[in-house]
Amino acid sequence: MPALEETRRASVAERGRKVTRSVRRGSLAAALAFLVLSIAPGAAAAPETLRPAGEARVVDIVNGATVRLETGDTARLAGVEAPRLGGRDRRPWPHAEASRRALAALVLDKRVRLFFAGRRTDRYGRLIVHLFVGPRWVQADLVSAGHVRVRSYADNRLRIAELLVREAAARRAGLGMWADGRYAVRTLDTVRRDLESWQIVEGRVKAVAGFRSVAYLNFGNDWRTDFTVRIGARARRLFRAGGIDLKALEGRKIRVRGWVRSRNGPLIVATHPEQIELLPAAGSR
Repeated sequence: MPALEETRRASVAERGRKVTRSVRRGSLAAALAFLVLSIAPGAAAAPETLRPAGEARVVDIVNGATVRLETGDTARLAGVEAPRLGGRDRRPWPHAEASRRALAALVLDKRVRLFFAGRRTDRYGRLIVHLFVGPRWVQADLVSAGHVRVRSYADNRLRIAELLVREAAARRAGLGMWADGRYAVRTLDTVRRDLESWQIVEGRVKAVAGFRSVAYLNFGNDWRTDFTVRIGARARRLFRAGGIDLKALEGRKIRVRGWVRSRNGPLIVATHPEQIELLPAAGSR
């Protein structure tokens, strides 16, 4: 289900299955292996350390991942997404108010330290930061309690691996939002009901195919209907930089997160490695 021009789609995809290109072989056996691509213009490797961005007092809580500061700035927590207090139908998502209260308990009327991890502001002018209250990392506390989900971007990737580990533990324990089935990890079958929404999906990669600079992780026998992850040219450079061999994913079970589009069936465009987790092989601990 590659997203190409209609007149070329069928022939390109079929040739892509036959002309699979591997990225440089690398270390998929790390304790936490994350994969994917970068189609975002100017995307760069994640920085090694957080960069101090000053201190400020939190004066208001917008939602479970956004605060207002005494400086007049609005700050969004990097690497996480909270349930929305108002969706398209203006009704709050499940656990939205609990998420907001949890963040308020951690930071409201307190002085916090701000750190940048990549891009400093979003398109709405909000700061994109990691928050600390003393030694406590706010994102870590929220993820560990199941109040937010991990959501990263190609230009803001630092410390995502740590948050994913915490999220997995909270999900296994059914904490917070993970107690609600509406936030459940989707399977290859159930994801079909969630087109045009942000989801976490698990499945086994059937084949890795490519054409020119684009790679596809195919999860079924028919790309016209089955779930697929698309990996574009800029993203493959991130794979190469991480020493990741896409071909080695064939037959492996992975967990991928992103916006589920409708392109000859469900499709997620992965823009950076942290969107994909390599799950343990069958029989391993």
